[in-house]
Amino acid sequence: MRARVKPSCVVADPLLELYTVTTTVSQLFRYPIKSMRGEAHASLEITERGVRGDRVWAVRDEARGGIRGAKKIPSLMTLSARFCGAVDGEGASPAVIAAPDGTFCETGSVEINSWLSAKLNHPVTLWPLLPADALDHYRRGAPDHDDLETELRQMFGRAPDEPLPDLSIFAEVIEFESPPGTYFDAFPILLLTQQSLDSMSRIRPQSYFHVDRFRPNILLDASGSDHPFPETQWVGRRIQIGDVELEVVGDCPRCSMITHGFGKLPKDLGIMRSVVAANGGNIGVYAKVVRGAVLNVGDALGL
Repeated sequence: MRARVKPSCVVADPLLELYTVTTTVSQLFRYPIKSMRGEAHASLEITERGVRGDRVWAVRDEARGGIRGAKKIPSLMTLSARFCGAVDGEGASPAVIAAPDGTFCETGSVEINSWLSAKLNHPVTLWPLLPADALDHYRRGAPDHDDLETELRQMFGRAPDEPLPDLSIFAEVIEFESPPGTYFDAFPILLLTQQSLDSMSRIRPQSYFHVDRFRPNILLDASGSDHPFPETQWVGRRIQIGDVELEVVGDCPRCSMITHGFGKLPKDLGIMRSVVAANGGNIGVYAKVVRGAVLNVGDALGL
């Protein structure tokens, strides 16, 4: 499906570019375990919950309590996870985790908790998704700092002279690490354009703005756009990509995860400094699923 094109003689519309630029899916990603590196696919099934199999496992911090991601345990990003076979329904299908030292462990192994704790140098247990009414499981663990501002600046990687992000988009999950019944930060789909990464690379050429740092589900190519961050134009709108319909709900305020070093990517605090200066600390947009379907690389965006 190609984007619908409006004739150029129509009265000027500030959103005209959304109709005239052909935007297509460049890459698709699924992350079996929260904050670990995931899988790239040519096609993925999108359900009302999000990408089938996305973030259906997570680790629990056995020192301070609560489900944790790489905001609190950065070494999670050094591990990668992939499913052992087909993903069965919305449950936590078996997955295998790979460590940088070349060792592996399956999620169903009796050794998984001790193996993960050793690799992360932190006591953790691995959990599948629990029902939404298991509220204690999803409540936030103890903070690292008594002062809320200090805690937020650490989580979001903000310097003392930088504004904290607008967290109003997370109002419904302040009490919880994720919406109960999920391991998402707030919303099931994260969209990003390659043009946003390219814009940041021009602004700060000494850093490597690789897509793996930003963990989208859907990376889009809007190469005909003149906007430095094309996806920000979709906020508040419904969009269609292939046969999937999404409601774009807001910008994604970035946290310290984008600065961590893992794989061949070095630790780089300058990435956060430049994203804050260029776009208020936001890269990418969150979306809800209105209508699910199979999504493919090459599918086009329409409105």
